[in-house]
Amino acid sequence: MRIFKLLFILAGLPLIAVGLVTAGDDSNAPIPSRGHVIMIRHALAPGSGDPQNFRIGDCSTQRNLDGRGREQAGAIGRWLQANGISSARVYSSQWCRCLETARLMNLGPVEELAALNSFYERPQDREPNLSALRTFLANQPKNSRLIVLVTHYVTIAGLAGEFVSSGEGVLLKIAGDGGVTVVRRLEFGL
Repeated sequence: MRIFKLLFILAGLPLIAVGLVTAGDDSNAPIPSRGHVIMIRHALAPGSGDPQNFRIGDCSTQRNLDGRGREQAGAIGRWLQANGISSARVYSSQWCRCLETARLMNLGPVEELAALNSFYERPQDREPNLSALRTFLANQPKNSRLIVLVTHYVTIAGLAGEFVSSGEGVLLKIAGDGGVTVVRRLEFGL
């Protein structure tokens, strides 16, 4: 019964999230270029979870972006560029759908960061991944250039407490301990 409840809640979240905006949001405010992070959930990739034979580095074993997802990823990059972000330090989960999203955004070289990997089907990885991600953020220079992290629903929810649909994100202010404060949601006008 708990599984049915969880599936029901998770199935409805993308529909709910589309209309949500963080309190105090000013979607027309410029995106700060220093000391902030944008976390983006990978673009549209049909399905849920990953196949049984999933292997990092082998896209044929993974759930991947479809044509709409590739268009969405490019549109996210264009939206960011139109809003003053022509380049950023870009890090991605090692999942192919995240790497492809990050590359198609065209904001600069993409570096794999295992701390961004999904723990959706591996709950034992939740705390180690989030701890590694907080450590990564804590080690960034105080006024470092904007960082863009392309990752998964569970990672964004775990770090920022925000529930986003594919191709949506959040703008975060980095705290000294690697924690974050949500500045606002980003729906990229899609």
